Amino acid sequence: MDIKKQISRRALTLTTILTLFVAGFEIFFAFMLYKPGMNFLDVTSYVTSNKYVYFMLLIVANMALLPSAILLYKENGISLKDEIYEKKTLKRDILIGVTALIVTELIGLLFSLTYKGRTSMAFQEAKPDLEFAILCFIALGLVSGIVKEIFFRGLAKRFCGPVLGENMALLLFNVMFSMLDWHNYGYSFVIGLVWIWAYKKSNHLIAPMIAHAGSGIIIIFYYLLVN
Repeated sequence: MDIKKQISRRALTLTTILTLFVAGFEIFFAFMLYKPGMNFLDVTSYVTSNKYVYFMLLIVANMALLPSAILLYKENGISLKDEIYEKKTLKRDILIGVTALIVTELIGLLFSLTYKGRTSMAFQEAKPDLEFAILCFIALGLVSGIVKEIFFRGLAKRFCGPVLGENMALLLFNVMFSMLDWHNYGYSFVIGLVWIWAYKKSNHLIAPMIAHAGSGIIIIFYYLLVN
């Protein structure tokens, strides 16, 4: 088999494992507490009903597979640090990331309207505490915001792009990205396209990382202020 195809297969396999593992548990969480009369929006509310378990799942799954992704870069002589940022373009890349974050939040406001379709049978959020905020910051702000971008944007472009074509690879991985977050009704797919734009525009992962991590941190403040 061609060496590029072997590398592409390894990158695709790693991301597929992450996607199916997390999505599988999300489906289990959602339907474990199913009751007759619930609509689909009600069911999906239970994916994160136990946020401590859910956030630990995200952390463990991403961190367990991260060494394999780092090894893939190293074996192919690619500096992951250089993939993330470059000093000469850092200010521009940060600006692109912030722009992507603003667009992400505007899209999020539109998608938040879908939650109005939930009934009284949906999961009711409890008031968060400090431990929740810390775990949420680690899971969404750091692990998801940084590590998932390496998997769903970095591996796609760098290792699958030469085989599938850059745009096709990024789109395929974005489909998996939305599958992992199937319970947000396509929101991840749409914002994933925005983060792809940021990645291609900057050519560095720091831009989508800023948008991704920033959106996670905003979610934390939302839970703390609203709940």
